[in-house]
Amino acid sequence: MTRIVPAIAILLAMFPASLSAETRVPATNAEVQLSFAPVVERAAPAVVNIYATQVVAERVSPFFDDPFFSQFFRDFGTVRPREKNSLGSGVIVGDGLVVSNFHVVENATEIRVVLADRREFDGALVLADERADLAVIRLEGGEDLPALDFADSDALAVGDLVLAIGNPFGVGQTVSSGIVSGLARSGRGGGAFNAASYFIQTDAPINPGNSGGALVDMSGRLVGINTQIVTRSGGSNGIGFAIPANLVARVVAQAAAGEASFIRPWAGLEVQPIDADMANALGLDRPQGVLVRALADGSPFAEAGVAPGDVILAMDGQPVNAPAELVFRLSLQEMGSMVPVTLRTGTEEHIVAVEMRAATSAGDGLGQGAVSFTAAGPFQGLVLQDLTPDLSARLGLRSSTGGGVVVMGIDNPRSARNFQPGDIITEVNGVEIHGLAELTELASEDRRTWKLVIERRGGRVYLTWRG
Repeated sequence: MTRIVPAIAILLAMFPASLSAETRVPATNAEVQLSFAPVVERAAPAVVNIYATQVVAERVSPFFDDPFFSQFFRDFGTVRPREKNSLGSGVIVGDGLVVSNFHVVENATEIRVVLADRREFDGALVLADERADLAVIRLEGGEDLPALDFADSDALAVGDLVLAIGNPFGVGQTVSSGIVSGLARSGRGGGAFNAASYFIQTDAPINPGNSGGALVDMSGRLVGINTQIVTRSGGSNGIGFAIPANLVARVVAQAAAGEASFIRPWAGLEVQPIDADMANALGLDRPQGVLVRALADGSPFAEAGVAPGDVILAMDGQPVNAPAELVFRLSLQEMGSMVPVTLRTGTEEHIVAVEMRAATSAGDGLGQGAVSFTAAGPFQGLVLQDLTPDLSARLGLRSSTGGGVVVMGIDNPRSARNFQPGDIITEVNGVEIHGLAELTELASEDRRTWKLVIERRGGRVYLTWRG
């Protein structure tokens, strides 16, 4: 008893008697140690469960389970439709809009959203962006719903306390706590369509079903959308990733404005990260920034005075240390704005203003000659263009055949859900595709089944489409 009494006395002295029955957001580190309940009470009602239904084609074949013959009889057997259900989480962000992960609702034919208070709504996909793994859903009849405010994710610091809220393994809404364990976690770099990942890292447990759920700060504000984990077992190992709230807010704003896909400013340049050897050769005291390797004619960066060999150190006052980080910083900018970019040219640092604009308005031919396919068929909803050597260099894309047709955009994510921007269509029904003329002629054929070969991020994807 003599060891317990002093601890109780300290706690009583820390909190006045008048607050003993009051529930409020913790204001000090000592208070945080007592309970996260006020934060959960504020944030949890805006976190929802998402049930998505997909109809997939399942081939019934006697060779399906055979490890040897299945590789030779992939197209053998009867095809029958089968419903596939997926479970994820989402966050209400106001005006009847819910944001979640793209992979939660990908190819969904039906979306059902269940609130924490057990109310249910039908959802309609209004914007999808696979590159950011974000999707925005509008609730039908959803009015006066709880919503989370966005925090400034750039203000996060490693060590900040955060809560992850979602529906792991379908057990019901669950809250887990942790800290921000890393910032600016970037994935693969590459060309305009391949730089994809920029995350907040947290050790707050994130498990299957948490995807699309909320990562919130101690004020109950949204700092990120939980998206993926690093695991060997399938469960949480303490390395989870969330999409920063600043990017989520830009995607939601475009969805609210009526966009069906997320529009990013055009970079028009190719960059690479800087390692220790390169930093030494460039006269840098440490590896930092990204090195500009090439620029497209008419690129807004080129027009601002950026040249090959320059080092981009920062954009809009925020450091840029990876190709994916440059794409992320571009994605946060308003179209038509002039954004300060910090450069190092030789031994001198200076700032230039770069105009934010879409690729199709660059005025240099990029986007000109593109064709939108509206007729029913495998290419409905796609914006396609010949993959010329010049365009290939500008977009950072490579085709094994040296030609093909590139997917420049997706007008209708539902009808074109099997495609991604940057896909290169190289073969249709066994015919090698060299350009739009061939593809347009083939697309006019009256067929029920189409077999397509596309190249995506250096690999081949085989698609079968049935009308």
